[in-house]
Amino acid sequence: MSFYGIYRCWNRVNNLRIRKKPWAEPELAVCPFFIKEPENLRGKWNTRFKLTQPLYLEVGCGKGGFVGQTALNKPDINFLAVDIKSDMLGVARRNIVKLFEEENKQIGNILLTAYNVDQIDKILAPEDKIGRIYINFCNPWPRAKHKKRRLTFPRKLKMYREFLVDGGEIHFKTDNDELFLESLEYFEECGFKLIYKTMDLHSSGYEDNVETEHEKMFSEQGINIKFCIVKKVQ
Repeated sequence: MSFYGIYRCWNRVNNLRIRKKPWAEPELAVCPFFIKEPENLRGKWNTRFKLTQPLYLEVGCGKGGFVGQTALNKPDINFLAVDIKSDMLGVARRNIVKLFEEENKQIGNILLTAYNVDQIDKILAPEDKIGRIYINFCNPWPRAKHKKRRLTFPRKLKMYREFLVDGGEIHFKTDNDELFLESLEYFEECGFKLIYKTMDLHSSGYEDNVETEHEKMFSEQGINIKFCIVKKVQ
């Protein structure tokens, strides 16, 4: 890897770090859209939303700006946002509340939960019928021995297939060329059909994009955003 590539990976890790926020867990404990024990909802997530409607999933939701804005844009979709860090989810909760208050809307189509994506099959079942999965700017894990940790690695894609409906989609965004190109191979290997691809999202004319915090940061650094949509096929 080049020096620039190493610097970018270090910069990503540094930006992904979040300081301990003592207020996060107490706020989440009384948050009506935070799920403390997600295993209890395996196979019946839609029972916890105000309306029964299609369910989309974001893995690694970070500070919540993406899922909050997307949920506002798509009120006829329910969203489950998962992140491993409660401190991060505390920030996400505040950001989501702010977004909905600015639009004078009630939060009814978002649920947050803290969980390790490596074991996400313990909280999601085929009965949950996930219609779409968003994977935004996950850690690229560039070293060969670490690639199995990628959120797009074949072992995880096979796990996602278990609860993603037939014809369901994965929407994947990254700044990392190597991760993107290798992920395209992973998708094909695991029975996903490529239906859209661009190496420069912001110049592509794609109209349904919601910018994430990392996306804005990388774009300001002059880094092109890579994006694809793949569909689960038999």
